[in-house]
Amino acid sequence: MNKKQQKSNKIERVVIVGGGTAGWMCAATLAKTLGTAVSIELIESDLIPTVGVGEATIPTLINLHQLIGIDEQEFIKSVNGTFKLGISFESWRDVGQDYIHSFGLTGKDCWAAGFQHFWMRAQAEGMAKDYGQYCPELVAAQRNKFAITPNHGLNYAYHIDAGLYAKFLRDFAEKYGAKRTEGKVINVNLDQLSGNIESVELLGGQLVEGDLFLDCSGFQGLLIEKALHTGYDDWSHFLPCDSAVAVQTESTREAVPYTRSIARESGWQWQIPLQTRVGNGLVFCSRYMSDDEAVETLLSNVDGTTLNDPRVIKFKTGTRRKHWNKNCVAVGLSSGFIEPLESTSIHLIQRAITRLVQMFPHHGIQQADIDEFNHQMSAEIENTRDFIVLHYHVTNRRDTEFWRHCASMEIPDSLRHRIELFRETGRVFKVPTELFGENSWVQVMLGQGMMPKDYHPIVNMMDKNELSAFMSTIERDVEKLIHQLPNHVDFVRHYCQSDEAMTQEHALAS
Repeated sequence: MNKKQQKSNKIERVVIVGGGTAGWMCAATLAKTLGTAVSIELIESDLIPTVGVGEATIPTLINLHQLIGIDEQEFIKSVNGTFKLGISFESWRDVGQDYIHSFGLTGKDCWAAGFQHFWMRAQAEGMAKDYGQYCPELVAAQRNKFAITPNHGLNYAYHIDAGLYAKFLRDFAEKYGAKRTEGKVINVNLDQLSGNIESVELLGGQLVEGDLFLDCSGFQGLLIEKALHTGYDDWSHFLPCDSAVAVQTESTREAVPYTRSIARESGWQWQIPLQTRVGNGLVFCSRYMSDDEAVETLLSNVDGTTLNDPRVIKFKTGTRRKHWNKNCVAVGLSSGFIEPLESTSIHLIQRAITRLVQMFPHHGIQQADIDEFNHQMSAEIENTRDFIVLHYHVTNRRDTEFWRHCASMEIPDSLRHRIELFRETGRVFKVPTELFGENSWVQVMLGQGMMPKDYHPIVNMMDKNELSAFMSTIERDVEKLIHQLPNHVDFVRHYCQSDEAMTQEHALAS
């Protein structure tokens, strides 16, 4: 290959189709990490609304923000944010039975066995409290306490306004050279020989050419599917919910440091507290509940005045067969969708864009990079899917047709193995690069009502007095940390109060 050919293969122009969280996360990350090595142009239309209902995140977002140099206080103020220590799963195990899946670690492991084995023996001996009481994040969530400590005492994430987050990222990306073009894509032009995308045509006739295209166009998959016909694997048989209705309400109480996930007759309801309002929604299965019934169910289970009209969103859970096809990478909803039960959507956007930066094809796209990218993304998404399916399938609920279906439905073989392993032995083994660690799997499986038949014999090396002292020390350490923490809302008020919250507070005071 001569030098002229090599130069023509270089990736110098990145075109992002679609804004919202996915598009602007891509633009911000690429602009900061690749700098002037490439030009970054994002196309979005004010005529096309973003889905933008996902307002809960997980701790990995902190890593991305640190990577690209986002100031935490400035970020939280800008997005009207609060802090999140986990998710409260209410009536999931059975009606009226609740638990919290928290971030962080529970208790202390040894090299051969996780803490759950020590806890199971202590419980059999009558000297154990609930499993979650040995996790600082969980106890802090229960008591509405939070602080960012110098020694990183708590693992946390955020509740954010998705629209404000996209605006914040846009300002950040443009500061580092990303360009925004207003326009609606009406046609995608392909190279007849290679099948690669050459350009996109905007309403009005403008052509935008690029070397690498990122599809952030949402469910429609304008590039990855409509132009490149990549294909989609439907996971509806594993995840039956196919609809959601969302609405915002005024705040009527102090914001708690966790997301609420409340199981309903044919799905589940979310409550996400921000500084000045609450994000609410109902994820449901249209086979068992109509849109009108879903709206009525949601509105009858929210507090405070609604701030907008309820909006119904339709989706199909599943994944694109290739996340990188030709010279197009699908990011966000265009790449697939796993429902928002564990707040994984923004994380999967983050993983796609950081993988792309790690494999960025400066000197030309190579099939080996495409294959590795697709392999890693597929593995991570399938593991995430299994974790979400776990919540629906391992349940004692049999009170409605929906829950009876979930308990008896087909599940992936990979998940069936994990369930059987935990049920028989209490063991969980984390898959490499998997998002959810051993502690998450244990918390949810115990929380959903699955108690292992046995524990690892290594814990019997402790006599009763040693085991009692071991459990008491962990409990005491948790209490010591929690005692030092302020109220969550007080911390937010002093650390990162938004202008909107400050204005609202002053208005109430006067």
